[in-house]
Amino acid sequence: MAILHGGQLSRVAKQYQIPEKEWVDLSTGIAPFSYPIPNIPAHIWQDLPTISQGLVNAAKAYYQAQYCWPLAGSQQLIEKLPELWNYKVAELNKTPLKDMHAYLPKVGYKEHQQAWSKAGYQLHFYQQSLPSEIQKNSVVVVINPNNPLTDAFTIDQLKKCQELCTQQQALLIIDEAFADVFEPEFSFISHLADLNDITYQEHRLDQIRANVIVLRSVGKFFGLAGLRIGFVCSSQAWCETIQENIGPWSINGPALFITEQALKDKTWQVTQKMRLQQQSKAMRTILKTHFVGARIEANALFITVFLNQAADVYHQLCKQGIYVRLTDENDSLRFGIANETQLKKLKLALIKVMSY
Repeated sequence: MAILHGGQLSRVAKQYQIPEKEWVDLSTGIAPFSYPIPNIPAHIWQDLPTISQGLVNAAKAYYQAQYCWPLAGSQQLIEKLPELWNYKVAELNKTPLKDMHAYLPKVGYKEHQQAWSKAGYQLHFYQQSLPSEIQKNSVVVVINPNNPLTDAFTIDQLKKCQELCTQQQALLIIDEAFADVFEPEFSFISHLADLNDITYQEHRLDQIRANVIVLRSVGKFFGLAGLRIGFVCSSQAWCETIQENIGPWSINGPALFITEQALKDKTWQVTQKMRLQQQSKAMRTILKTHFVGARIEANALFITVFLNQAADVYHQLCKQGIYVRLTDENDSLRFGIANETQLKKLKLALIKVMSY
């Protein structure tokens, strides 16, 4: 069954019978300020897409990664990883395993859960604390920072989890889709360099120790979700495996070209962080004024308000043409960051909604 995400404005506009152009769409964690599209040479449109070394080098510098590779959005690899891991485990154990286990956050991006469930894995859930015990050859998924809860794990916590995965010959997947608004030291990619120097031999432990995969998104921080591009940062062996299995031309040429320019533009990136933080702070002030006493968690790409009556507030906001994300648990609302114009409309809508 398809998972409902934010960004489905057409469906919501039809449901509430309000023209799309009249809505304020805050249903995603996509930045409201987009990287300006540069002039794209004609040959980029005419030629088959080529992943250039220039793009790979730009990504390595931006993510501070030793090995990385572009994807058609991190979703592409989320769907593909169960197949790749099954093959790797079968190869290492000389036979397919019948009982496979995946450990995931109870609240988080549901596509991870769906991918491993479809692959026949037994699912185990955690939230505030990372798993302290896992099955051999299992999978641990960490969403850092969590979407929609905003909470995050430290590098030390992740290192302990990685050590546990090493002991159990397990795969650790860290989804850092919203990590761009944090300092580079927040990312586990900085720790990956310690794992990438391993010599890949037949010895199972040598191979398993590097089974850490970090997923990064371009669309959210750069406000270019329509490009459908992200990156995987991992060991050399995993990057090579992924290259071989995702097929050619999965990312269009203009997306590759634009992304390379964006990753190199440090001046724009600094400006983007500053204005996102500014807008997030302004939004939090407004939300605290209208949701008095509610728990509000935030980062510079989205803000989550926890409410007992979240479903009713969501409905009332939609009637005002404000589209936010009602979480799967129906106990909170996730607000994407608004620009100045959207913020004014949100403030007026909240006055009406909260006066009911």
